[in-house]
Amino acid sequence: MPGTVYLNGDYLPLEDAKVSVMDRGFLFGDGVYEVIPVYDGKLVGLKKHLQRLQNSLDRVTLDNPLSAEQWLSLFSSLLDKNTEQAGQPESAIYLQITRGVYPKRDLVIDPQYPPTVFAMVLPVTPPDLDRISAGITAITVDDFRWNACDIKSTSLIGNVMLKQQARAAGVDDAILIRDGLVTEGTASNVFLVKDEVLVTPPTSRCLLPGITRDLVIEIAKNNTILVEEREIKQGELDQADEIWMTSSTREIAPVIQLDGKAVSQGRAGDMWKHITGLYQQYKQSIRA
Repeated sequence: MPGTVYLNGDYLPLEDAKVSVMDRGFLFGDGVYEVIPVYDGKLVGLKKHLQRLQNSLDRVTLDNPLSAEQWLSLFSSLLDKNTEQAGQPESAIYLQITRGVYPKRDLVIDPQYPPTVFAMVLPVTPPDLDRISAGITAITVDDFRWNACDIKSTSLIGNVMLKQQARAAGVDDAILIRDGLVTEGTASNVFLVKDEVLVTPPTSRCLLPGITRDLVIEIAKNNTILVEEREIKQGELDQADEIWMTSSTREIAPVIQLDGKAVSQGRAGDMWKHITGLYQQYKQSIRA
């Protein structure tokens, strides 16, 4: 569990951190968040995470309370105050910004009230490559969420419901389908491999642009692997040589069964093994 957390300018024990029930994050889910990986005490992809944070803030018309330099100072101080977690091979900083506390419950935005800023260091269990290589199972489900999924919003009830559909079906996750097209997973991006080409849906308001997604694309292109960012029809999943789901916590997970049918003969494919090896090399370079 986190030890010292940051809340509205103060560093304090987690058990002492309190937020008003009138906070719009509590009442409306009116806020955004980021999760920034930390490898051996080093913030990973900070610039990209801060850019995605800014994109989310801009989309919900909420001013960024700090500059990039101030965020770095805050995160560094937080890591220094949580040496037990920060000293682990992997951890993460969870950052949440809500529109703050208003005197009454009202949907109207009033910029005179300051935002609520909260951050903490989360312990992260490094992914077990042997376990990940065993693969995950998934189903396809209807993506009924709103048309603003590019916002990393604290309002995640839709994702919770979709994840529960997967659990109720006895599988690990769900691949979301909207108007016959693949969007993403419940908390991950989706890739497929067909004829040695890596394919993933383009960024849009139907999915969250994942930092791990972008890194996988970058690694693939740097190693002369053809990448296509284009719409994926649901039927293409049935014909795919491989299917992956990517996120900062899961990294790159091969889907070995979809809707009860084997994918890639029910095991991790050769392209997954290649890209995963390159991804682990990247992680080692960050640590070095």
